Amino acid sequence: MAQKKYLQAKLTQFLREDRIQLWKPPYTDENKKVGLALKDLAKKYSDKLECCENEVEKIIEEIRCKAIERGTGNENYRTTGIATIEVFLPPRLKKDRKNLLETRLLITGRELRSKIAETFGFQENYIKIVINKKQLQLGKTLEEQGVAHNVKAMVLELKQSEEDVRKNFQLEEEEQNEAELKEKQIQRTKRGLEILAQRAAETVVDPEMTPYLDIANQTGRSIRIPASERKALMLAMGYHEKGRAFLKRKEYGIALPCLLDADKYFCECCRELLDTVDNYAVLQLDIVWCYFRLEQLECLDDAEKKLNLAQKCFKNCYGENHQRLVHIKGNCGKEKVLFLRLYLLQGIRNYHSGNDVEACEYLNKARQLLKELYIDPSKVDNLLQLGFTAQEARLGLRACDGNVDHAATHITNRREELAQIRKEEKEKKRRRLENIRSLKGMGYSTHAAQQALHAASGNLDEALKILLSNPQMWWLNDSNPETDNRQESPSQENIDQLVYMGFDALVAEAALRVFRGNVQLAAQTLAHNGGSLPPDLPLSPEDSLSPPATSPSDSAGTSSASTDEDMETEAVNEILEDIPEHEEDYLDSTLEDEEMIIAEYLSYVENMKSATKKN
Repeated sequence: MAQKKYLQAKLTQFLREDRIQLWKPPYTDENKKVGLALKDLAKKYSDKLECCENEVEKIIEEIRCKAIERGTGNENYRTTGIATIEVFLPPRLKKDRKNLLETRLLITGRELRSKIAETFGFQENYIKIVINKKQLQLGKTLEEQGVAHNVKAMVLELKQSEEDVRKNFQLEEEEQNEAELKEKQIQRTKRGLEILAQRAAETVVDPEMTPYLDIANQTGRSIRIPASERKALMLAMGYHEKGRAFLKRKEYGIALPCLLDADKYFCECCRELLDTVDNYAVLQLDIVWCYFRLEQLECLDDAEKKLNLAQKCFKNCYGENHQRLVHIKGNCGKEKVLFLRLYLLQGIRNYHSGNDVEACEYLNKARQLLKELYIDPSKVDNLLQLGFTAQEARLGLRACDGNVDHAATHITNRREELAQIRKEEKEKKRRRLENIRSLKGMGYSTHAAQQALHAASGNLDEALKILLSNPQMWWLNDSNPETDNRQESPSQENIDQLVYMGFDALVAEAALRVFRGNVQLAAQTLAHNGGSLPPDLPLSPEDSLSPPATSPSDSAGTSSASTDEDMETEAVNEILEDIPEHEEDYLDSTLEDEEMIIAEYLSYVENMKSATKKN
């Protein structure tokens, strides 16, 4: 298959260079049948490529037919408005299948999915469609989603099956169950990530209880993220981690939608943030790798752009010749895994594009890195006996060029560094919780205290000033029924206390109504504002403070709410299970797949070289 793609790309290149238009005479007659001149052309190019003439002729004829189909489709679109979509099917259905589909662009995504399912024999609910590197949205029209004439659509199948499975009802039923489980898994993934991202976006998050919401740099220290971007970044990183988990299990059809969603959310983050961490670059590699493993690389029109973007991001993040990375970590051995994958994919893309010289160059770069990253299994065993994990052993040996003693020291030092960083981060969080408790002791809610501390960069005195200057923040309660029960009428004793402090009786009563009888908060606010309440502070107890009326239906809904909460907990836990414990998990690979693919494509390149020498 790869060799055929190379021949197609090379022949297309020759046709462009020679300015040959296959859809015109003498290669196509007036009836759109093949002309005799095509055989001479095949002879010329087969001699040039040292390939079988029949095979070259067959591929040129395929190119000619596609050119005619495209021309017919273009004319049809101009006159009728009916667009042609090129549908890329899963590998098992590719042979002898017509992959062109005609449709109007005003239909919805759901209608297109139905049409594809009916035309190519899928079950509608168990496929996903990817167009322009985005999942097709079922409720919007194709036109609204930027789908145009001659666009490429890739079909992802949620169930793995063979055509003869349909003959056996029991096996088909099992497959349907498998597909339903995968679809539910995708929906749980989305729900779980939305919950985590929402928690990250709100300052109500307790970092002591939610360490998985921390975003760290290459040293392991937390990064302060603007609130406006935190949710998008959390969704991007969450979808990426989930996609990587599916990649590890080789479930590429489910991994790709997650990776594409991650790409969408990363694009909402500022450029400076993306240059701080290497996640975005790694994501570009993962997307191209996923297309390649799905045998749909031709569907990714901008594979070259994504790989160049990854290379640029690595340069911005790691520095020229990796000097920033070496300065931070002391070495760049582990990150070489990423460059091996980058060079391999660049080699594959160039080979599929007919650029044999560039393909050879990148593949040899990948092979060289593979040699450098090879790990002696006996050395891994030595480190395992010292109490390290296999993952730590691989990462340590690559960081230390295979030296066992140095690797052991490196792993130990890294453990100590991370332990110290975690200790410092824990101390920061402890101080933050103490400050929250102090503000709560003054009568403020947890939510209000957290918002004020966030705005004050953790400074307790500044946070208190913010709260006093913005008494409406006190209304940010914790959705606790007990705190929602406000005092309808302040007690005379509390009013007298404020009058004794020198405040006007009517103002004192109004302040106590606003702060639900909290004398301390009322006194602090009045003192901070010169004996009166801020004019923008709502004084009516009915203003958005009234607790919701309790009705029989509310009680009946308790069980339903509990069930929803359980489902949310399950969705979140499923996400957390896929977040790796080791912060450098994305750098750990046995490189077994890469080794086989490098050997495969280098053999194709060597065959080309041999043919060229004979020529």
